[in-house]
Amino acid sequence: MIIRDFEPKHVEEASEIALGVYNYERAFTQELPEISSIPVLEQLSGNGFGVAAFEGGKMVGFLCSVEPFENAFRSTDVKGAFSPMGANGAVMENRGKIYAAMYEAAAKKWVKAGAMSHAICLYDHDEEAKQQLFRYGFGLRCEDAIRPMETIDCSVCSGYEFLELQKEDYADVYPLQLGLNEHYCTSPYFMNRKPATLEEFLDSSERDKVRFFAAKICGELCAYMEVSDEGETFIASGDLYRHITGAYCMPEHRGMGVYKNLLNYVINTLKTEGYTRLGVDFESINPSGSGFWLSFFHAYTNGVVRRIDERIIQRMSLI
Repeated sequence: MIIRDFEPKHVEEASEIALGVYNYERAFTQELPEISSIPVLEQLSGNGFGVAAFEGGKMVGFLCSVEPFENAFRSTDVKGAFSPMGANGAVMENRGKIYAAMYEAAAKKWVKAGAMSHAICLYDHDEEAKQQLFRYGFGLRCEDAIRPMETIDCSVCSGYEFLELQKEDYADVYPLQLGLNEHYCTSPYFMNRKPATLEEFLDSSERDKVRFFAAKICGELCAYMEVSDEGETFIASGDLYRHITGAYCMPEHRGMGVYKNLLNYVINTLKTEGYTRLGVDFESINPSGSGFWLSFFHAYTNGVVRRIDERIIQRMSLI
């Protein structure tokens, strides 16, 4: 096997592989739309952080990354490298071996550029690639999931009001946003993100054009769901798609069906507007959140992450 730097001339061959692995996942997750191209490959082809694997002159795999970025995943103080959905893939035969060789070559580039947190988005049913990266020190961190815009089966939750908030009421969500941030810090989550100020929260809501749906009891908000035009994968957008980008229910209102009913309210509202697919992304290290989403959505990606000992930079400078 020969590993080469990924270049723009490799995009066509890589696209064929990428479409093949996407369609393999689509056989398990039929809510995924039919596609004919992988736009992210053109964007990443010339940044120098990708590699491609060849056997007998034919490409058998590729692994590309965005350029290393600061404050990796908003929960560390180190640089990160990230290979998003569609930016990596391999032929079916010897997938583990191919991913092992590609990561070895790509990781050398990423670490040399100062990226100590490495994340790779794999498809949910790509077991061979996942197992190989697990052997190389990766762990599951986040997932993307999707469902048709159809209501779930649940009992009516009496005593609660479900509604979409008007923009002038978005500030009412802020205390729940702070509750979500506190939840980030608990075990086994341990994700220390700096909470936004009220002004920052309102500014980002306006900038990102999000919509807030909420549950109320006795006139007070007890749960909310934030919905955006798009998510973090290249299929998480479009005229028929909407994405859940934030969610929280106060602990004393959990286990009573509040969030199931809120989800149904969102689905019914969006379906009336003509949307056919609803997506969500979430951390697998959040047991309450991931348990809920996986009960009603079909996962199609697994984001795996590895943290490198940053002291290796000092050692590499001596070599």
